Amino acid sequence: MTENKPNAFRFVCQCLNDTMDGVRDGLSHFSGASRVATILILKPEDTVYVHDPQNLLRGHEPKLKELYLDNQSWLMNYSLPAYQSRFGHMVSEKNLQLAGLISQGGRSQPVFYQMWFTEHHPDMCSISPTERWLEHAAWRLSHDLANESELYTGISGSFLREYATHAVRDCIVDHMNVTLGWDTQLRIYPTLDAVLQISRTREEGAWPRGKLLFAEQRTLGGLAFLARFPEKDTPLLENAKHVRKLLIAVENSTRYLISDGRHIVGIGDGALPDFCVMADFRGQYGYLNIGQQPVCSFSGGTFLSTTFRAKLVQVEEALLESDLDSDTSSVLFQTVSQLVHHAEKKRIGCTLVVDLNWTPVYIAGQKLDRPLDLKAPYFFDLARSLLSVDGALHISRDIHLVGFACLLDGQAMPGEDRARGARFNSALRFTAAHPSVLVIVVSADRPVSIIQEGVEISAQCQYSPVPTCNQLPLALADWLGQGDR
Repeated sequence: MTENKPNAFRFVCQCLNDTMDGVRDGLSHFSGASRVATILILKPEDTVYVHDPQNLLRGHEPKLKELYLDNQSWLMNYSLPAYQSRFGHMVSEKNLQLAGLISQGGRSQPVFYQMWFTEHHPDMCSISPTERWLEHAAWRLSHDLANESELYTGISGSFLREYATHAVRDCIVDHMNVTLGWDTQLRIYPTLDAVLQISRTREEGAWPRGKLLFAEQRTLGGLAFLARFPEKDTPLLENAKHVRKLLIAVENSTRYLISDGRHIVGIGDGALPDFCVMADFRGQYGYLNIGQQPVCSFSGGTFLSTTFRAKLVQVEEALLESDLDSDTSSVLFQTVSQLVHHAEKKRIGCTLVVDLNWTPVYIAGQKLDRPLDLKAPYFFDLARSLLSVDGALHISRDIHLVGFACLLDGQAMPGEDRARGARFNSALRFTAAHPSVLVIVVSADRPVSIIQEGVEISAQCQYSPVPTCNQLPLALADWLGQGDR
């Protein structure tokens, strides 16, 4: 498309770019650096357009061609029901289940079809809030285009930047309506505000730990109360300092505080009702669950998608690409993962050397008379304790602990980062000299770096924001042709 298009199409581009900027910025705060793309058809007889400024959809060309060009019967042989053809109504289009992507969209009178895409980060608690985010982006775009340029406020992008709490709320309300019906008294926004406020409240310098359950009033009778407070003496949920003190009663236990959304009504234990919201405070961060299923995490007064646990995808890939047999590779990966997660949970800064050489390389440190088989629970438990000792754990390809308190050395090399500390830079130097060694560096503040051949293979690609003033959608056929060049 060229820039000499009519004003109507320029208005479409303006709305599309404003919406995309807001979604991208918001999701980048919620889930880490994120790209966003969309496919849309303005009218049934119109061209299929794609807007992908950061090449998010590259690699999916065959599937997109099959869906939108080769077989359009499912797409075009469709009309909105009469009651949904009015302004303000949208029929949702579900996730297309493309590998590595989350997608959600809809059909409406102003925009015949739109599908929004973003990255499926490997460390997400749940994709449901992100789906709600993309769904609302589709709704906002339809709303803006229906209003036309004379009434365009430009607020959609700003609203979508700050949509995290709304996305979490929408996700919870959807589950609540399906389980309990529409007539419910539990108000989710005040509940979410209380969770964030409590998470920021310290008691004698300690961050909150323990669980707080929110349940609909009519389901409270099915809970196993250990203690219940008199109706006239129930602590207010909005009194974060008081609730923080009460959390001490359920720290490090299976017990939980129980709230009806307005008050703390008691302390319980045991099975959960069909629907409840559970806030699991774990110090400086925590998790928000619907029953047993995680929805999101929270930290620093905001909701996030991260699990706060390293997924170690690059470690798994490196082991699969090695000459290890599949069974050994799987057990070694599980062993390393459990050690890393233990270090994260205990906030231990440490280093693990995974040595894939047939004969382990020499590393200065504390040697053992004989390697310890980490498949044995008592030796594995010892290895977890040794994580706290200065220096690295040296693990061989046959899942044995060769040594601990190991010191990694090597020649200085380009790419070192003095801001990352001695563990990180020593790992860069050591792996540069030993190609068949994988090093995992765990920082006390939770970031995990995976280093091989002098390169941090776990480094997240940071996508620079793309100026949108000159960004125009392309016909899908033209976009597919660009990918063939």
